[in-house]
Amino acid sequence: MTRLSVNINKIATLRNARGGNNPDVIKTALDCERFGAEGITVHPRPDERHIRYSDVLELKKVVTTEFNIEGYPDERYLKLIRETKPAQATLVPDGPDAITSNAGWDTIKHKGLLTDLVREIKSYGVRVSVFVDPVITQVEGAKTIGADRIELYTEPYAAHYHQNREAAVKPYMEAANVAHQLGLGINAGHDLDLHNLNYLHQSIPHLDEVSIGHALICDALYFGLENTIQLYLRQLKNR
Repeated sequence: MTRLSVNINKIATLRNARGGNNPDVIKTALDCERFGAEGITVHPRPDERHIRYSDVLELKKVVTTEFNIEGYPDERYLKLIRETKPAQATLVPDGPDAITSNAGWDTIKHKGLLTDLVREIKSYGVRVSVFVDPVITQVEGAKTIGADRIELYTEPYAAHYHQNREAAVKPYMEAANVAHQLGLGINAGHDLDLHNLNYLHQSIPHLDEVSIGHALICDALYFGLENTIQLYLRQLKNR
């Protein structure tokens, strides 16, 4: 069954806009779990414009589902992974100034760097997922560097879904099939929502996890957080 991991960065963004602790990031994470989420995802950035490093340390104390920490693997990120030992570390190639993730790793060009990073993080007892585009050579590269999973970058799928969903999902199906044959776990994330999630889920039978934040939090403004999580879970149960 495909797990739903809720990215709570946008909750922290809202909190940080006014200072104080409203909304409460820790309470929101616990509520997401109580409402059915099977994981919590955060993506701390050096400027702490949403999730703060202190949030991550506090979340580690209370999250009981799978805790996934995304980020660019600089020294501060590695220290955070070493201290918190989450269920999963997702390596993302966006630098400190990036607004959001906009591409996967070139696992061939950065083979040496990624091999060392994956080896180090796995030595902490943490599963490693590598953010990649739906390109077969990049998936094969992820296997070569020793990653446990890939996370398919789904923004291009989401952008073209309404024009031609069959064409939009095709490279993801091909990449996922290769990943499964290589023994890699398969995650997906970025711009997935209530419109396009179920079709991706239908098309990739071996999908382990989706990480969804922005769209889910936006939907929660209209539908409520509990109802929204249930709506997303429903998309992952219907094939």
